[in-house]
Amino acid sequence: MKQVVVIGSDHAGFLMKQIIAEKLRKDNFEVEDIGTDSEKSVDFAPIAKSVAENVANNLDKKGILICGTGIGMSIMANKVAGIRASLVHDLFSAHATREHNNSNILCMGARIIAVSMACEIVDTWLAAPFLKGKYEKRLDYITDYEKEHTKK
Repeated sequence: MKQVVVIGSDHAGFLMKQIIAEKLRKDNFEVEDIGTDSEKSVDFAPIAKSVAENVANNLDKKGILICGTGIGMSIMANKVAGIRASLVHDLFSAHATREHNNSNILCMGARIIAVSMACEIVDTWLAAPFLKGKYEKRLDYITDYEKEHTKK
């Protein structure tokens, strides 16, 4: 069964999203493209929400969000219960956020990094395992807080 990656971007991240989605397909991932479908200006929040809800409803999936800086996407995605979206612009952080935080959405800024670096980050992030152990206890704290304080 193919690993599913749900991907979305605003207009600033559109071209990078297209390249990454095509790369993922070539690497034998199933890609669910939430949009946008052009460089025409759109609001990032509804796209981030859609990707985050999709991942939260099936935690076997991973998500990728791209906007100009990645900041807005990561803020919005992290409002969805069960999501651990990480803003990443380097390989060390891509690896660490999977190993230590079990992040399930990768956020990047198309105006911050080159497409070639973004592709390397995606590869690193998808390949890194969650280490569990002491990190699981730390994530349990976050999950418990989220359950107590998230309105349904």
